[in-house]
Amino acid sequence: MTGSKSRGMNDDRSTNVTGTGVGTRIRELVVTPIAFGDPPLLNADGVHQPLALRCILQLVLEDGTVGLGESPGGSVRLTRLQEAAKVVVGMDVFDTTAVAAAIDAVLSPTVPRSHDRGWATSAIEVACLDAQGKLLGRPVSDLLGGRVRDAVPFAAYLFYKWAEHPALDGREAIGDAWGEALDPAGVVEQARLMQQRYGFTSFKLKGGVFPPDEEIAAMNALAEAFPGQALRLDPNTAWTVETSKQVARELDGVIEYLEDPTATIPGMAEVAKDAPMPLATNMCVIAWEHLRPAVEQNAIQVLLTDHHYWGGLRRTRELAAVCEAFGIELSMHSNSHLGISLAAMAHVGAAIPHLAHSCDTHYPWNSADDVIVPGVIEVRDGAVKVPTGPGLGVALDPDALDRAHRRYLDSGIRDRDDTGYMRRIRPEFERRLPRW
Repeated sequence: MTGSKSRGMNDDRSTNVTGTGVGTRIRELVVTPIAFGDPPLLNADGVHQPLALRCILQLVLEDGTVGLGESPGGSVRLTRLQEAAKVVVGMDVFDTTAVAAAIDAVLSPTVPRSHDRGWATSAIEVACLDAQGKLLGRPVSDLLGGRVRDAVPFAAYLFYKWAEHPALDGREAIGDAWGEALDPAGVVEQARLMQQRYGFTSFKLKGGVFPPDEEIAAMNALAEAFPGQALRLDPNTAWTVETSKQVARELDGVIEYLEDPTATIPGMAEVAKDAPMPLATNMCVIAWEHLRPAVEQNAIQVLLTDHHYWGGLRRTRELAAVCEAFGIELSMHSNSHLGISLAAMAHVGAAIPHLAHSCDTHYPWNSADDVIVPGVIEVRDGAVKVPTGPGLGVALDPDALDRAHRRYLDSGIRDRDDTGYMRRIRPEFERRLPRW
């Protein structure tokens, strides 16, 4: 952990500020790596490990105000956050442009790609905005231009999955309440549970696990079970261009969009020529330099934004305006995350006027191990109400943070490895993209 504190700090302080520079400079940035439970969710790369990794940020100002941030974990991202933490000390929390430039300058020599630096910039910017909101007594959505909706819609994120993490290396099997989903009936039952518990009215299936015909059957089963409700399929580039075109034809009228069926902007552009539904991505367009070729080739019609790697909430708001200019619709990408990230997603989702589709979230899979105080963030009626308290509107639970940090230390897991974990269970597994 970076910084001198391992426990959560006071993040509830709210002060009226008439100017910046007095008490608004960054005294310390504490970065805490954590681990939390994750079910055996299958994907094109393999299967989720029993623990997922994140980093929790506490940005401490001179007056004691604390802004919260959250980032994907792993040793590389942790190191970059630790490097960035050193250069932001002493900077004004309201000068986020200069903060981003300082982070960019320290990381650029070793991290040349902008989207690889964006993870650090975003997490720290969110913490800055949380602190700004607490100082001003205003929610982050106000700092992004104001809300156009009071609740942000989300889709049920469905996965093929095992009933449990199998016993391995002396470890007992680890079950979960969701059960097995390895065929269309299992997927439909998982969707019913998601709807009963959270009120979702749209559904996304993570594909790329079974041959395309089996996943087409699952989508048709969902369409029959949930008539008139929005469906989408994401095989994570597991298909060739020709397979993608075939699946698109067979799912005409069944899904609202097809997400990342094949790799690269040119590949997606080839599929888009024949696909009867929009194509979406969070894989081939993940940085500003990708937008121009994607637009020129008409490769995508829906962009799944993700503030974690587009450089923060303000940059995401700017991205939304660019997409609006070129007629690209918006949704939102998700990775395994906790409540600080979900709060940030809700605030930026509330400030984007043209959010055309419900957003993705893993939160139902991971919320039991959250590190925020319960009660503010929940998925109800398929949506998340935008917190109205100062900043992000959430508070850190210091005991939960300590438990998650100890779990990280004790686990020995420092990087996500879906493929490696799958091979420990099924040695014959081969990661091959495209697979079909």
